[in-house]
Amino acid sequence: MVPPYHTRITLSLHHIPYLLLLFFVATTTGTDWIDYPSDGTATLTHYTLPKDYIASCGCTAASTHYPTAAMSQMAYGSFAAYGPGCGRCFKITLLNTYIPDPPFFPNVQKSVVIKVTDVCPAGGAGWCSATNGHPNRGGQYINFDLAWPSSSIPDDFFPSNASFYGFTDFGVWNVSYESVSCLQSWAGAKQRAALGSVNDGSSACCPADPTGSVNDTCPSFSDDNGIPPDTTTSNAIPSPAIPVSLGSLLLLLLGLCLSV
Repeated sequence: MVPPYHTRITLSLHHIPYLLLLFFVATTTGTDWIDYPSDGTATLTHYTLPKDYIASCGCTAASTHYPTAAMSQMAYGSFAAYGPGCGRCFKITLLNTYIPDPPFFPNVQKSVVIKVTDVCPAGGAGWCSATNGHPNRGGQYINFDLAWPSSSIPDDFFPSNASFYGFTDFGVWNVSYESVSCLQSWAGAKQRAALGSVNDGSSACCPADPTGSVNDTCPSFSDDNGIPPDTTTSNAIPSPAIPVSLGSLLLLLLGLCLSV
């Protein structure tokens, strides 16, 4: 039996000819994007993302040292460069395999918290080709394409039963997903260099912890929704305020009074 491997080529704005981008923008409108719930079910595939590679969102190279994924195009919200999906974090839990018959249900459910740093392009009947009116082959409107193998995810993350199925890589999984705070749940949040975007001046947007606000969430590059928020690494997280105790404030005021 031939394993149902899923492969695709990793592309970003930095590697796609500008005329091709113009074609995408000219033939698509923002009304096509999928408005998905914060929690639900999806399909999960995996692809190879080279370490330190700057993907579509323009997230820092250090982000690839932690769990990341690409998001299916119409949920991601752009045909190139950044989209509203950039920087979002999700807890993904493996449920069962999709392709084999019978499906494989692992005895233990495994989860990983990922940060969206890339887009999984739509095309043909691919797993990332769902639209508002048509789900993918798994009946889902979102597909997460996990960057794996990865030094940040165990090699045995995907359960298998080679003695029964004849292979170990099932290719496609049914999963549940849950929107989570990146700063509270993503492993890369502990490393400031992994947060934010590269400073290329125009085509990067990777919020540290997007909430949906225009101040911390990327617009759609394809829809030309204005200038994205500054998410470069130096501005990824606001500098913490210096706490001032009441006692310190009173001493300061007393000093000012004595000096008058």
